[in-house]
Amino acid sequence: MAAAACEYAGFGWPSFPGAHVGGDRACSCDRIGCPDPGAHPVSAAWAHQASVDPGVIEGWWSKRPQANVILPTGRVFDVFDVPAAAGAIALDRIEREDIPVGPVASFGDERHLFFVATRGAPADEDEWWSCHLDTLPEDVAETPGMRWHCRDSYVVAPPSVLPHGREVGWLRPPGGALPDPLRLLGVLADACEDA
Repeated sequence: MAAAACEYAGFGWPSFPGAHVGGDRACSCDRIGCPDPGAHPVSAAWAHQASVDPGVIEGWWSKRPQANVILPTGRVFDVFDVPAAAGAIALDRIEREDIPVGPVASFGDERHLFFVATRGAPADEDEWWSCHLDTLPEDVAETPGMRWHCRDSYVVAPPSVLPHGREVGWLRPPGGALPDPLRLLGVLADACEDA
């Protein structure tokens, strides 16, 4: 996990330790009946503490070697999070039409995470394009279709391990420029309707 977090730091992607599965409970956190086992940061301060410093990263994972990897969104990249069936439809169309696509991860074979250039936090808030897709990872039950992780959100990154032997893995690993979110948004919205 530490090696993966350091690799992400090399791309300029901050990371933070996440909870992990195992032990006598479904999640390593202190919450009884955790609603998102192994898929959340270990501290509420994750947004402020996430780092690209290899020394900091190595220190975190030396204390928590099983910690999953959390990547904050809305800084270097945003993430479109769609059901796996819609993600597969979108990837087929992307390949057929030669549409630019960046990294894509599979979250336990249930959802696909499409990494895109961030909309960021513009100096002029009037430039911010807010939408109902902006979401927190815990909202999946209320928002089962497409979700847009941007400012103040995060995703669980490969090679994180989820309950019941599920994993987060790369379908298309990182490398190269991130695509414009608006072009990919249209493809993913169509795919969600078709799935």
